[in-house]
Amino acid sequence: MSVKTELDRFGKYVVQQSRYNLSRSDKNDSKSLYNSIGYQLEVSPNSFSLSFTMEDYGEFVDKGVKGVSSSAKAPKSPFKFGTGTGKKGGLTKGIDGWVRRKRFQFKERGTGKFLSYESTAFLVRRSIWNKGIETTNFFTKPFERAFARLSDDVVEAYSLEVDDLLKFALR
Repeated sequence: MSVKTELDRFGKYVVQQSRYNLSRSDKNDSKSLYNSIGYQLEVSPNSFSLSFTMEDYGEFVDKGVKGVSSSAKAPKSPFKFGTGTGKKGGLTKGIDGWVRRKRFQFKERGTGKFLSYESTAFLVRRSIWNKGIETTNFFTKPFERAFARLSDDVVEAYSLEVDDLLKFALR
């Protein structure tokens, strides 16, 4: 089997399983992340280039994000809310859209009246900010499984190691 065929199978498997995991874990609300998952493969006689693409926030969904006051949901995540390095307003925009798409509203305790979408979104954002986003490994697990099944000839020929390849593929 050729290197190109083997790596093409690898890429297709990772994409298919990542999409399946997203859907199975109810992380496929707007389908934008699902539809953005793909791969590009270029093989030449002495080298190859395999890269995976997805929406920017896909890495946060995969690895999770530590909260400001708790890291229980994503203890090993390299990401943390409140560091000042992320995109400003990204969480606000995403949660506001999610609340409206789902037509999700909390009720006031005393009166039983529905809160506005804005108030509900604020409460959800505050909870996510403090507690974080749970790790899903929707991409990491299929990648590691596919790598373990990759032909020994391909691995030896290119001296691949899973950690280095995963870091390179997610750039």
